[in-house]
Amino acid sequence: MKNPEIKITETKLLSDNWYILNKVTFTYQKENAPLQTHTREVYDRGNGAGILLYNSTKKTVILTRQFRLPSFLNGNKSGMMIEVCAGLLDKDNPEQAIIRETEEETGYRISKIQKVFETYMSPGAVTEILYLFVGEYDESMKVSEGGGLDTEQENIEVLEYTFEEAYAMIESGEIVDAKTIILLQHAKIKGLI
Repeated sequence: MKNPEIKITETKLLSDNWYILNKVTFTYQKENAPLQTHTREVYDRGNGAGILLYNSTKKTVILTRQFRLPSFLNGNKSGMMIEVCAGLLDKDNPEQAIIRETEEETGYRISKIQKVFETYMSPGAVTEILYLFVGEYDESMKVSEGGGLDTEQENIEVLEYTFEEAYAMIESGEIVDAKTIILLQHAKIKGLI
């Protein structure tokens, strides 16, 4: 199967208030088919990373809970989401970024992590690649209460669940965040906990 030929013909900036929203016009040519012109809005918020922190001895995981406006606007009555620790890369590489985010959000200073996936979470409209990791934690790594940075207006609650409790929260609908579901399922399949 041959890939179509794609040519960007115009990119128009619609917004750069928080991140970047562009209107992109492009041509799309499949083999033995007429040339088509498409226009799409594309949101560029940079790339990010997420991590499932687990303790194989206690059989627990660290998750976070915070308000997510888009989920609230789309029917989540409280707007609160239970998720793995995650954040944007900013100018760091994915490993540096997730180690930084882990300490800021959860209060655990970790040094050993394992990359498990790179994924596009919403490739129809968002450019973001999300780098997903797992990493072990124990109480000796706790250096603060976490909760995020005041300068970033983060209000993050740090949660510790048994792995089985967290995994059951997928089926009960308490965990609906894709990156969290993916990492919990990965841990289950790989027998990490």
